[in-house]
Amino acid sequence: MKELGGRIRRALSTRMGFFVLAVALFWAKTLWAYNTKFNLGSTGSFQHLLLALNPLPTTILLFGVALYMTGRKSYVTMLLIDAVTTTWLFANILYYREFSDFMTFALIKGSSSVSNNLSTGITNIIRPSDFLVFLDLIILIVVLAFKLVRVDMRPVKKRVAMLISLLAVLLFGANLQMAYHDRSGLLTRTFDNNYIVKYLGLNVYTVYDGVKTEQNSAVMDKAKASDLDSVKNWLKKNHMSGNVSYRGVAKGKNVIIFHLESFQQFLIDYKYDGKYVTPNLNKIYHESDTLSFDNFFNQVGQGKTSDAEMMLENSLFGTSEGSAMSQYGTSNTFQAAPAILAQSQGYTTAAFHGDVPSYWNRENTYKSWGYDYYFSKSYYKDKKGYEIGYGLKDKIFLKELTPWLEQLPQPFYAKIITLTNHYPYPLDKKNVTIPKTKTGDDTVDGYVQTAHYLDQAVGEFMRYLKKSGLDKNTMVVFYGDHYGISDNHKKAIAKLMGKKTFNDFDVAQFQRVPLMIHMNGLKGGVNHTYGGEIDVLPTLENLLGVDSSKYIQLGTDLLAPNRNQTVAFRDGDFVSPTITKVGSEYYNTQTGKKISHPTKAQKWQERASLNRTTTMLSLSDRIIQGNLLRFYHPSGFTKVNKGDYNYKLSATKKSLKKLQEKKKTSLLYKNGNKSTIDDYVTDAPELSGSSNSSSSSSSSN
Repeated sequence: MKELGGRIRRALSTRMGFFVLAVALFWAKTLWAYNTKFNLGSTGSFQHLLLALNPLPTTILLFGVALYMTGRKSYVTMLLIDAVTTTWLFANILYYREFSDFMTFALIKGSSSVSNNLSTGITNIIRPSDFLVFLDLIILIVVLAFKLVRVDMRPVKKRVAMLISLLAVLLFGANLQMAYHDRSGLLTRTFDNNYIVKYLGLNVYTVYDGVKTEQNSAVMDKAKASDLDSVKNWLKKNHMSGNVSYRGVAKGKNVIIFHLESFQQFLIDYKYDGKYVTPNLNKIYHESDTLSFDNFFNQVGQGKTSDAEMMLENSLFGTSEGSAMSQYGTSNTFQAAPAILAQSQGYTTAAFHGDVPSYWNRENTYKSWGYDYYFSKSYYKDKKGYEIGYGLKDKIFLKELTPWLEQLPQPFYAKIITLTNHYPYPLDKKNVTIPKTKTGDDTVDGYVQTAHYLDQAVGEFMRYLKKSGLDKNTMVVFYGDHYGISDNHKKAIAKLMGKKTFNDFDVAQFQRVPLMIHMNGLKGGVNHTYGGEIDVLPTLENLLGVDSSKYIQLGTDLLAPNRNQTVAFRDGDFVSPTITKVGSEYYNTQTGKKISHPTKAQKWQERASLNRTTTMLSLSDRIIQGNLLRFYHPSGFTKVNKGDYNYKLSATKKSLKKLQEKKKTSLLYKNGNKSTIDDYVTDAPELSGSSNSSSSSSSSN
């Protein structure tokens, strides 16, 4: 045994021996991470073989660079390459845990717009076992530092180094051929990064993403007006007129959009510990003057909240990587809801958010979309204890925004972005009014508490609307922006839903989020049509009497009869009333059973829905990445000039005062310039005993 140990030590004390050790350790830890930290969905012996093979080619190629160097420089280079690639793997483990996806250069490029409070999420994401990915690096450093293996100063022959590089290339070629055998078009027709990592590895995915990012930059430079022809032809063939009986029923009404952060449909009528989690939203959902949709899905990608906003305001998808708002919000031409309503019907438009204006590049994007006002964090009183997680607590935020809301000349279009129900769902004890769930998953168990708090805040706001009289002339829209609990928590979700298991089909169905359109006198009810966030804008336009047919919008009115009910997901999957696609599998939507032997009719439906899904995603990407709307000039619409908007506090005060005197339609003006803030009642403990007038209300006169 001692002799064997000596032989191993002597072998490792050669340059090639150390190289083999480094590659083997890196391969082992990467394979461990693939199987324990990611959900790549490998099935069958062939895919498991590919998963085991794919770390080797790039590891050999990268580590092999050190073999071209001499002496200690070779060892240091190998360790540096190991450190850099390991750090990238570690970063992806953390990102994947929260977003079920891998990092992209586009995301990194826009990271400054989402960096605020990022540490709040990271500290809750990291697990001790994540640091095991650095174990191989530590082992290599230790064996060198304690001279368990000696540094081999002899150079490696260039011919040997080149043969090793060639071996890496040949292994990659074999890997790629095997991958294409199992999934043709892997690199040319995919919307899911998991497939690339599963078949080719994280390092190849990184290179692939870098190439795509560079290509996307080139697309915009090369785009021309004729590129819109295919978009217009598809829209012409697939145009669906809005529901005639609802056309214009809300014309001239104020519109308030409630962006319910991370709020999922299952929370409606959900009870825990004998108590409804969302009693206020339940009431609104079931009222006779509320149009509610129980098969409404989020369709976001990596951009999550920003993707939801992109669809809501533009009826265009977010991009396949990163956030469209972060990447294109400043530079692109848009024809968004705020500008459409302002130009066609004289609406005043405003967005309200309790965090910094740079988040998701909102300050620049909102100017591109034509928002007159953006009331971000600096507009509200902010004392110790007012914030939690990603900004102002919802109860405080909603009360603080009302002095600004009452100054908006009517009709107005106002989007309110809530924050408290945001991962990792923290809530201080004084605001907790419902116990945590007991799934054993810390990420999941606080979700009902922050959702309940959000619901209470909504209830307070709705009571204010009624007391102030705004409800008589206002349409309020509530929608959930994206999932709150990701598919990395299947066991916990199963417990919440009272199910024994929770498979991929269940995850797809779990993407339902609420959509409620509430207005006095509206003919309501629960609508069962299948639709998604891409369809909200055309639906609202029909209700408001706006002709959506002249704009480039990919969604359709949710109330339109005989509409196509295929809901496209950003990764290329889809759901419809009959068939659901998840990865390469198809399911019967009604039974949840996998369709192993599809009928002729089912095959036709699968092809038709897949074609519609991929076409819509491709057209949307083409529009955004090529900035094609700069070439499109709908009648009656003037291109938004971003220079016309200034979101500084002093500029906003001046503009609002001037506009109120000119239009004489704001709630404040109609109330004899007396604020309605006293009509707002909240039980927020942070505000108990404080004056009803806030810094914002006192500055509004």
